[in-house]
Amino acid sequence: MRKKRIMIIFLIVLIMFGAVLFFRHEKNKAPKISYSIIQAKIGSISEIVETTGEISALNRVEIKPSISGQVDKLLVDEGDDVKKGQILAYISSNDRVAILDAVRANENEKLAEWENTYKPTPVISPMDGKIILRNVVEGQTITNTDILFALADKLIVLASVDEADIGSVKVGQKAAITLDAYENITVEGKVFQILEEGKNVNNVITYYVKIESDTFPDFFKSLMTANIAITINEIENAITIPWLAINEDDYGNSYVLLQEKGNYSPIRKDIKIGLQDAEKVEILSGLDEGDEILMKNENFSLGDKNGMKSFMKMDMSRKKNSEILGVDNNSNKKKRG
Repeated sequence: MRKKRIMIIFLIVLIMFGAVLFFRHEKNKAPKISYSIIQAKIGSISEIVETTGEISALNRVEIKPSISGQVDKLLVDEGDDVKKGQILAYISSNDRVAILDAVRANENEKLAEWENTYKPTPVISPMDGKIILRNVVEGQTITNTDILFALADKLIVLASVDEADIGSVKVGQKAAITLDAYENITVEGKVFQILEEGKNVNNVITYYVKIESDTFPDFFKSLMTANIAITINEIENAITIPWLAINEDDYGNSYVLLQEKGNYSPIRKDIKIGLQDAEKVEILSGLDEGDEILMKNENFSLGDKNGMKSFMKMDMSRKKNSEILGVDNNSNKKKRG
């Protein structure tokens, strides 16, 4: 009976020990990594500054009446294009309203005569533009401080650029504009003014940049939210590769891995990189068009701890590519000057 009990205890300890070894092995097991062979290609690459802003009027004018009284007649509505000097509305003064009301009550047959004698006051457009606001209706009583219309001569995009990026933004640079309301439509624009005074919001300094376009669609409306990508540098006919193919050694030197025919072990090739965008990197030296290089394919899911850890430490995994493939970096280490 005693031997049987000892045997059971021994088996339990053995199972627990095996379980500990198994889970430790699973915990430390590296994510599966595979490599694809890709080619260096000739193409264009751009460096951009991404920001947000809003549709705004270049010049916005609020039109108020010169007299107090009553809105006699409105001749334009929101969305109408108007010319400088065009009559937008007629206003009857308080005296005219009182006289005409008395005539209607007592001598209605003479109303036309009195209307011609005491003519209403016209409201004149001060410039060419579009009516973006009509703030009154016919018959409304107003004072000379009330806003009748708002007039805009031209719609622009007013972008807010962080002070860390404003030094790279220049007048004349291209900008791609999309609206939250029309995400699938991109409009091309151009930077035409950078305002001098910054704005401090919660200790973050930003500067306003004005962007214009000759092809703003009709659905662009004042105060719509815009997403802007300003191209601050663009290179045509550059040698490019995906940035996932770039590796770094412990000294910060960039390199790629080449798979030569007849050679099982990959070969390290030092490179010098230039512009980078969201997908690719410009190669300044070290590669030619058509060179075949190895690019890591690492699959992971958000529920996979190893995969997420690898994703969060992407720079570290890039440094370890050569170790996984057995490339010796020691003979090629160089300090960056």
